[in-house]
Amino acid sequence: QVQLRESGGGLVQAGGSLRLSCVASGFVFSINTMGWYRQAPGKQRELVATITGGDLTNYADSVKGRFTISRDNAKNTLYLQMNSLKPEDTAAYYCTFKRPPYTYWGQGTQVTVSS
Repeated sequence: QVQLRESGGGLVQAGGSLRLSCVASGFVFSINTMGWYRQAPGKQRELVATITGGDLTNYADSVKGRFTISRDNAKNTLYLQMNSLKPEDTAAYYCTFKRPPYTYWGQGTQVTVSS
């Protein structure tokens, strides 16, 4: 079955960096579009970034120029490099994979940015 396992979250000061990882299994990782979403307390889950099997990327305006999504198909791993972090980036971050009609989510990893 599809499994997505995130790691790499933590507490960081504003201006700092973190790299999130998501190890995927149960499907052909290399050819599928993957994404990162986040959800802050009291807010809706929002798209952060996506990457296609051909490495085309897309970012939310709020993270453009600061975050980089990438993938290592040999390791079935998705990454999110987050630089210049801001307090408003505080959220639970989720790795996601869509295979219609289903959307699969990892358990999430918490990122907290202190001011």
